[in-house]
Amino acid sequence: MGGPAGSKKAAKRCTEAIRTVGPTLIDEAIMAIKDEVAQIRKRMEKAIEDIRKELASIRTGRASISILDNIQVDYYGTPTPINQVAQLATPDPTLVTVQPYDVSLVGPIEKSIRASDLGLNPSNDGRLIRIPIPALTEERRKTLAKHVHRVLEEHRTAVRNIRRDGNDHLKKMLKDKEISEDDEKHALAEIQKLTDDYIHKLEEVAKKKEQEILTV
Repeated sequence: MGGPAGSKKAAKRCTEAIRTVGPTLIDEAIMAIKDEVAQIRKRMEKAIEDIRKELASIRTGRASISILDNIQVDYYGTPTPINQVAQLATPDPTLVTVQPYDVSLVGPIEKSIRASDLGLNPSNDGRLIRIPIPALTEERRKTLAKHVHRVLEEHRTAVRNIRRDGNDHLKKMLKDKEISEDDEKHALAEIQKLTDDYIHKLEEVAKKKEQEILTV
């Protein structure tokens, strides 16, 4: 029969169970939040990589092999990045040279450069492609600067969308009782800080590119 002794034993078992399960649940919540924040950080870092790559392809008044980053060449039926089929160089501030590893690619490479929206006029001697980099007009500089702003805003929006995804996931975790309200509050604050930090990084990358474009 149950009596005071039985009640005490039951209470002891309950206390031991709480001690065992409690920390486990807390640890699981902490790990779940860490994983979520890590995924958010990874996606935001990708946005930084993307804007750097996109802005690198916008030419300034100085020669840079990065302006050809988005050029794809038809290599035996396969679109291939130009830097994988040729050696690129800038022998002086107004010239980019392209030395194909296979001379049969001289024509396809020149065609791809002409077909791009870079406004370049390459020529070749049968082996080496020369690309003069003309000085930018004031009007062209302003147009390119506006394009940089558009690219920046697109990536700002991307980072904010990543924040929204993270916040929505945290709300679901709270609803499913995987985390507590305090956990959610701290995680939301951490994601907001990440958002602010990465938007600032985006703005710094865009600012540097704009300065390059506008510097005569």
